[in-house]
Amino acid sequence: MLRIRLRRTGSKNQPSYRIVVADSRKPRDGRFVEYLGHYNPRFDPPEMVMDTEKAQKWISQGAQPSDAVKRIIEKVSMDNGDSEDGEEA
Repeated sequence: MLRIRLRRTGSKNQPSYRIVVADSRKPRDGRFVEYLGHYNPRFDPPEMVMDTEKAQKWISQGAQPSDAVKRIIEKVSMDNGDSEDGEEA
């Protein structure tokens, strides 16, 4: 099963993450299928950059986002003004 999850990068005590599509059986920092964006919690507010179109494509094909990635997708889509229906408020 494919998962959309965080892959840790950065040095000790200075984490940053890449948002990737990976096989759920692979290790956290192992091989991945596609890179979707990045998340840096060290900024205030945290920096979240993600290609939401690619993420929606993978979700429609059956990939399951992790809990953390679900929150990031919601936050990024709210910041971009996207709604789930495709309509603008």
